[in-house]
Formats: sequence, structure tokens, C-alpha cells
Amino acid sequence: MPTSTTDRTPAPVEPPARVALDGAPEADGTTRRRVLELVAGEGPVTAGELADRLGLTPAAVRRHLACLEDDGTIAVHDAGPASGRRGRPARRYVVSARGQSDLAGGYSELAAQVMRYLRETGGTDAVARFAADRYDAVVARYAPRLTATDPQERAEQLAGLLSADGYAASVRPVAGPLLPTVQLCQGHCPVQHVAEEFGELCEAEARAFSELLGTHVQRLATIAGGAHACVTNVPTVSVHATPQNLPTPAHRTSGTQEGTR
Repeated sequence: MPTSTTDRTPAPVEPPARVALDGAPEADGTTRRRVLELVAGEGPVTAGELADRLGLTPAAVRRHLACLEDDGTIAVHDAGPASGRRGRPARRYVVSARGQSDLAGGYSELAAQVMRYLRETGGTDAVARFAADRYDAVVARYAPRLTATDPQERAEQLAGLLSADGYAASVRPVAGPLLPTVQLCQGHCPVQHVAEEFGELCEAEARAFSELLGTHVQRLATIAGGAHACVTNVPTVSVHATPQNLPTPAHRTSGTQEGTR
């Protein structure tokens, strides 16, 4: 006997999934991870710039940025005094120390223990030799793939190789230097926590860059030293490296750290 319409119990209606403003599910971890990676590679960067890169709305990106900021993995970049422009400047974001740790994975403490053991058993010279050997291997691997002769193009090729190895690298122009210069920026350092204790790694890396680019380079800042990026000045005219002008790593965290955007 058919059931009358008055006896039917309506089927339960599932609540709609919460949807972000860009149409993606709320708390999309994949998108949030991509936002974090882009902040590392492009920072200091605004929500609008990230939205353009990701094909999302600025509002949707700001939601992910708010979550990352609440987690402590990103921070608002202090750009210093206002430039004199009217209106409230857009917030620009960089990756925090905690965000660097999240990007690096969980092996940094083990690596630091190994380096401490090396220093205890072989002294500081053993640490320096290890760092030099490590970056000699990098030079041997990268050098055949750096085919450009123009210094800026060669720096861009190096940035691409570094990015493929997880360093979120980019080349940015510098406005108005006496010597034409670009800055090689690394938004992530996979060995950050080890390099905080063993500066020999940063020194060897800077020397490797000088060798690979065929010019004297100068370190302006490092993530290990507390900056949001490792920044290396690269002349775009040939200034060949010699024992007298090999790069001197800096632990400076203020002043000019990147080119104009």
C-alpha cells in the first residue's frame, strides 16, 4: 500500500560544504602550503600579488594568510618608515623562523648533532672542510648547467637551480647602485637551523656563488642571521673574484636587503 505524501519523512539534508571565496573547500591545506611557499619565494609580498600568482581572489588569499599568520609561520614585513605616499600601505608578508622550520622538515636537529660531533672530534677546521667539500659538490653539479655569459642571466639560471633544490630563489633588480647590481634572494634555507650555529656553511655557499658566477659577490643578509631571506649582491658587470675580494658573509638583518619590486 503506497504511503501517503503526508506520512513521508523528509530525507535529511546534508549541510553544504563550507566553501572559500575562491570556490575551494575551506581549510585547503594544499593551497595554504602553496601560499607559504610563494611567500618564501616572493616575499615581502602582498595578498594581491599572491592572488595573481595563484589565480584566486585577494579575499581568499587573505584568509589563508590570516591562518598562516595566526600559526606563526608568516609575519608582516616591517618596511621601515613610510615612503610618503598617501593611504595605508598594503601589508607585505614574509616567512617567519617557524615557517622556515615547517618548510625544512624534521631533520635539522639530527644534522646539527652530527655537525657538533664533527666539531668536537675534528675541531673547527673539520667543519670548515666539510662545508667547503659540500659546496664544491654543488659547484660541480651546477656549473655545467650555467650556460649564460651575461652576468644577470647567469644569476637567474643559478636562482632556478637553487629553487629546484628547495631554496625558493629569485633575482631582483637594485635601483641606483654605483655598480650595476642584482640581488640573488633565497626565501628558504633548508639548513637554516644548522647554519645558525655553523656559519661555515654560509661562508662556503657565498664562495660557491662567486665561483659559479665568475664575479665577486657580497652577502647582505642571511636567514640564519635573522633576516627573512638570504640576500647576495651580484654585480652585472664582471668583477672577478680574487683572494683579496672573496665574498664576506654578513649577518646583518637591517638596511637594504633586496631590490625594488
